[in-house]
Amino acid sequence: MGQWVRLCSGVEAPQPGNVAEIEASGKVFCLGNLDGELHALNGICPHRGGPLGQGWVEGESVVCPWHAWSFNLTTGIAQHPVQQRVRTYPVRTEGEDVLVELE
Repeated sequence: MGQWVRLCSGVEAPQPGNVAEIEASGKVFCLGNLDGELHALNGICPHRGGPLGQGWVEGESVVCPWHAWSFNLTTGIAQHPVQQRVRTYPVRTEGEDVLVELE
């Protein structure tokens, strides 16, 4: 079982259909909100290191603002190219805090 780390308060979490870039425990996360459910991904795009948390949501994916690579917020799998993915992290809300599980 991993360590749960605070990402932000629930008030600071992105609204449905949005993402946010959040740094915690020396890592950059992309926190996305799909229909009220929060999802956390590695915040760095594998293409050229773009900031996924500064991108936008299209359907169920976050689009990198640098070169438009997109990743499913739930699975981390890229739409194009199909061989790419970013790591996903379990998220939970505890009291007023949004937490992410690290290994």
